Amino acid sequence: MPRAVAGPEIERLIQLLGRLPGLGPRSARRATLHLIKKRETLMAPLGLALQDVLGKIVECQVCGNVDVRDPCTVCTDHHREPGVIVVVAEVADLWALERANAINAKYHVLGGVLSPLDGVGPDDLNLTKLVTRVGAGGVEEVILALGATVDAQTTAHYVTDLLRETGVKVTRLAHGVPVGGELDHLDEGTLSAAIRARTVL
Repeated sequence: MPRAVAGPEIERLIQLLGRLPGLGPRSARRATLHLIKKRETLMAPLGLALQDVLGKIVECQVCGNVDVRDPCTVCTDHHREPGVIVVVAEVADLWALERANAINAKYHVLGGVLSPLDGVGPDDLNLTKLVTRVGAGGVEEVILALGATVDAQTTAHYVTDLLRETGVKVTRLAHGVPVGGELDHLDEGTLSAAIRARTVL
């Protein structure tokens, strides 16, 4: 175990930062040193921002997004297409699609995917509210943006079956060759998916 190089408060900050995704112990130490060097212009505002948001974070009761208001900013945006719901596994997926600015729709966050090995069943996901939203009318298409893993595809099939009686059109994201991808660098599964999802030019 490495020896402490600073007081317990700084060591605690390093340990907490090290728990963040993408930050290991070395990255956490570099981030801590950067915060210390910029404590007036970065650390103090960051501390205030964290304190400010801590008590305000809520889960949207409509779609499952996280925000400081309920319904969330996305659900209350009247410029979005109300007839299209994009179903995602996690909030991070919603944010990724928004960064891409690929679609101007409403969302629904499941809170994960079905995974029997991890003990995640249908009751653990935000499925009931999705069926209720679609069943209330006004929804023309549900886009399943659930990734290409086995668990994600199992979840997509399950959701499709759940929504079959509603008569709404259910689609999914295409899988295949990424933009800028070279065929000889892709795995067999990706290549097979690309062939199956081919389109007419």
